[in-house]
Amino acid sequence: METTLTIRLTMWNEGRHEKNDAPVAKIYPDGMDGALAAGFGDRDFSIERRTIDDPEQGLTQELLDRTDVLTWWGHVAHDEVKDEYIDRVQQRVLEGMGLVVLHSGHHSKMFRRMVGTNANLSWRELPEGDLERVWTILPNHPIADGVPPFFEIPASEMYGEPFDIPAPDEIVFLSWYKGGEVFRSGLTFYRGLGRIFYFSPGHETFPIYHQPMVQHVIGNGIEWAMQPHKPQRKLENWHRKEPIHR
Repeated sequence: METTLTIRLTMWNEGRHEKNDAPVAKIYPDGMDGALAAGFGDRDFSIERRTIDDPEQGLTQELLDRTDVLTWWGHVAHDEVKDEYIDRVQQRVLEGMGLVVLHSGHHSKMFRRMVGTNANLSWRELPEGDLERVWTILPNHPIADGVPPFFEIPASEMYGEPFDIPAPDEIVFLSWYKGGEVFRSGLTFYRGLGRIFYFSPGHETFPIYHQPMVQHVIGNGIEWAMQPHKPQRKLENWHRKEPIHR
């Protein structure tokens, strides 16, 4: 019988919008990460929540060492995150910690570090939002489990192509917007022993993270990014002194 292990999940949320923007605080009184966490009630997650204003910006080595999967939401304070803490997260991902990057986290130091590009894209923010239709284009992927052929987000910030990233390992979701744009909105990357899932819906001025299907997709992404608890050969710089064949 397969044993299910509790996923030790750290939800890192910048937290600035909820503190400084009254409309955002009204939508997310317990933070955007709190809204998502409330939707994970049926998941076997042990959740810790951190913000940029916590000690060591919420990214202590002790915390990262006990984290199986880290979610990352940031926007207005990308440049405030210290490089030494980005180094810590990068090394943990390479060692096998999962990373789920959300919405404007595409411009975070962390995501740019992991993909190696500036991750620029086109965008549009309307007061009433854009209708976003999220199409499932890789329905056999674990992240798409229980997701219909498409679902809609009534009000969203438009993210559009071109998205300056290297070719992802998998494109799970593709979004279409009422204005006619499309965007690769659900992507996976493998880095070292770590798995990365990027999911774009989640603008702070709309209640997107209260939407059950969005919560479901992100929960699936967290479970997919989890690495098994078993010994693995670390990907180190390996001096192979003797040739295999002579």
